[in-house]
Amino acid sequence: MKNKTLILASNNQHKIIEVKAILGSDYNIVKQSDYKIKPILETGLSFKENAIIKATGVFEATGITTIADDSGLVVDALNGEPGVFSARYSGENANDSNNNAALLKNMAHLTKETRTARFECVIALIDKEHNSQIHTFRGVWRGIILNAPKGRNGFGYDPLFFDPVIGKSSAELSDKEKNKVSHRALALTALNEHITKLKD
Repeated sequence: MKNKTLILASNNQHKIIEVKAILGSDYNIVKQSDYKIKPILETGLSFKENAIIKATGVFEATGITTIADDSGLVVDALNGEPGVFSARYSGENANDSNNNAALLKNMAHLTKETRTARFECVIALIDKEHNSQIHTFRGVWRGIILNAPKGRNGFGYDPLFFDPVIGKSSAELSDKEKNKVSHRALALTALNEHITKLKD
């Protein structure tokens, strides 16, 4: 299993860096653009559906074991928004700054007690070596949404997401700290445990 090649169905450089850091040197992580695969439309209504759609598209194009991540922010008081639209919350050409501004605007009326939220991640795996079966792994990171950005690290909604247990926003954590507690870390840890069991 040493240096097992996994195609990550993403071209998001931030995600690629996190996945490589969390899974470590046992895996050779390559991105879909290395195989000239264009972005796959995320037409699902849940993180799980989108992860499976992306993994299936890349696997069918390459025949190589594929993992796909779909993740986002879920705010309880906003009925689950931004959810699967996290990356394009403020429009199709959204950037992190615009999305954060839109979120703060939509939450301006909420008190601290009602600003609960969670980051959620689902990883889909299609493993060529095990009958190309689809497996999914979920990770959840709970916190609250701040009234203003705090911290300079991370990406997306990290400056607004505060972990009350740690006492810091996600953007105040080092990469090493974040990769121990994040939603993506939890999902990838579960995936790694699954692959390890197949090896044993």
